[in-house]
Amino acid sequence: MAITLSLEDQLKRLRLSGVLETYQPRLEQARSHSLAYEEWLGLILQDEIQRREAQTLAKRLMKAHFEQQKTFEGYDLNRYPVKVQQTIRSLMVGQYLEEQQHILIMGPTGTGKTHLAQALGHQACRQGKKVRFIRANVLFRELLASRADHTWEQQFKKFLAPQLLIVDDFGLKAFTSAQSEDIYELIAERHLKSSFIITSNRTVEGWLELFPDPVMGNAALDRISHHAHHLILESDSYRKKTRPQVQF
Repeated sequence: MAITLSLEDQLKRLRLSGVLETYQPRLEQARSHSLAYEEWLGLILQDEIQRREAQTLAKRLMKAHFEQQKTFEGYDLNRYPVKVQQTIRSLMVGQYLEEQQHILIMGPTGTGKTHLAQALGHQACRQGKKVRFIRANVLFRELLASRADHTWEQQFKKFLAPQLLIVDDFGLKAFTSAQSEDIYELIAERHLKSSFIITSNRTVEGWLELFPDPVMGNAALDRISHHAHHLILESDSYRKKTRPQVQF
């Protein structure tokens, strides 16, 4: 029996229009398997829960602004030492988010830092967290532009809102005075309230020289470094492995 117009209208009024997608196949399943009313209703409601969760996840992923949808399903952990693999698998659980801890991912170009950061971000979205991914140069550019049009506070608050802020390619070059102030304020405001993931070609010890004011640099790094998981990725460049081979 097809769904009636009155039932369809009622479902829409209750904002349960997703039930329309699975109503007929679930009805046929109930008949063929002689399901009890409670079993059939449970299946219908579970379908609606899964649909809403999928929609919510899709929205979180969209708002995260990932450059690519990188997940752990496509990430080769075996190229890292066992200890690094164990740390990554532990971080995948997401406890660092509950404890407002940070993750600092360091290593040479091509060792998978950005992929790992985005995979952890994708995992955090699955765990119900609000995430934002942004490259450091874009972050600084947006904050600089906001100073010009006097919207700095409004723009700055956007980077405080996510429970996980991923800053990629941190420290490619020395900071200007304005940039050092921005990153200091961002760390000071988010520290112990939410989490960072920061990727960099430099080790943490090399970050201090990026700040024109070493006192400000020490204050920023002291806050984030001592409350963070440090991951140093050392392996052959993943980009070289995936580069097309030219045959002669």
